[in-house]
Amino acid sequence: MHAGGMTRPRRPVAQIVPPYLLRHLATTTEPIAEFARATLTRDHRYRHNRATATATGAGGHRSAMATPAAEAPSRRISDAANAQHLPGRTVRDEGAPATGDAAVDEAYDGFGATWKLYKDVYGRNSIDGSGLRLLGTVHYGEGYQNAFWNGTRMVFGDGDGEIFGRFTASLDVIGHELTHGVVEHTAALTYSGQSGALNESIADVFGVLVKQYSLGQDAAAADWLIGGDLLLPGVKGVALRSMLHPGTAYDDPRLGKDPQPDSMSGYVETTDDNGGVHYNSGIPNRAFALAATTIGGPAWEKAGRVWYDVLTGGKLKAGADFAAFAQLTITAAAARFGADSPEAAGIRDGWTAVGVSAGSTTTVPSGKPPVDTEAELLLRRTGGFAGIPRQRQAKLAELPARDRRTWQGLLADDLLPRLAAESSPRPDAFAYCVTCIAVELDVEVAEPDLPLRLRRLFERTLSGQ
Repeated sequence: MHAGGMTRPRRPVAQIVPPYLLRHLATTTEPIAEFARATLTRDHRYRHNRATATATGAGGHRSAMATPAAEAPSRRISDAANAQHLPGRTVRDEGAPATGDAAVDEAYDGFGATWKLYKDVYGRNSIDGSGLRLLGTVHYGEGYQNAFWNGTRMVFGDGDGEIFGRFTASLDVIGHELTHGVVEHTAALTYSGQSGALNESIADVFGVLVKQYSLGQDAAAADWLIGGDLLLPGVKGVALRSMLHPGTAYDDPRLGKDPQPDSMSGYVETTDDNGGVHYNSGIPNRAFALAATTIGGPAWEKAGRVWYDVLTGGKLKAGADFAAFAQLTITAAAARFGADSPEAAGIRDGWTAVGVSAGSTTTVPSGKPPVDTEAELLLRRTGGFAGIPRQRQAKLAELPARDRRTWQGLLADDLLPRLAAESSPRPDAFAYCVTCIAVELDVEVAEPDLPLRLRRLFERTLSGQ
């Protein structure tokens, strides 16, 4: 029981490597398969233990973790020595010199970088806002292919040495896992379905912001990758996830193909992975990355500040879906920057581009397959001051791969009909007409009513780029 007399809600064990990826590795060759099976077994056992532990059991007393609200980080790194027991032996406390153990020192530095982003940019003193000690355990298990937040501390495996390297090497992974602690202390988003995918996405958002802030990168220069430092040479992939281009992070015989959808047209309905929290987090991830790159400049200053406002503003419900979260971000952007500001417009366009209608109940597609690549598309641009039309007719298969996938999802979705229904002709404005007989689509949308990303898609398609 906590101070109010109510039972403390069970904290989820949030792991950076999703179970579907580990299950795929478990079917490959040894010893990778053996490490993956062992990781899955440990993860399952740990989730079960957390589910049955009381607030004063495996998670420990909160008072034991608390420190005075000093305006400086308080870190403690422990070493599990490849055993499976927590916390392990303390090897570095706040202010102690580097140990020479890469995992210990990377964890220590990563905790500091995460604390610095939250304190310098958002004025938050540690995970709970009150100087909570940052606890971590390295060298967990033998060949353990994961890192996780257990409600009390971060736990890092060393990887298997063939697919994954040590998990402390990725600054965005450290920022991701500690942000699960921030979510727990603020909105406490339920870790299942769309609210769980938002939980994962928010962790990804602030994970990459930790990395971008540490490197001094603006949105245009950033790679928008999660876990880009984890995959070892020989793996056909660049990271665990791509926020800007979900579904493209890896395509490797041992890992499988990145299954994340990049819009609601590909939403994954499943009972696996807590209702697809790692699958569908790609949708709000891309909305944020598109908004940040459209707005420009350092992502932590504008789009990141809006996400933080929503996370800590008290209006985000534990069971929020994508549409509710989208509306809160749009409202927060208007409150901070103005309803007609480029920041508010960029955030609105980001959500529209991924098929999320702010404020309404987010509807999940009924499993529509993507449009066949042999389907013909007719795109026509009319109007403009000169009144000179442009058009292109082509099979989807003739388009560049990236645009082909986008068009397949767009034609299977109801976004274009909705935009057309809400669009009004404008004097001397261009209008785009989209016709595809295969899906019985024939719509016209005025250019000012199109999200920026769709305008760019249409122009690339017309120009044959």
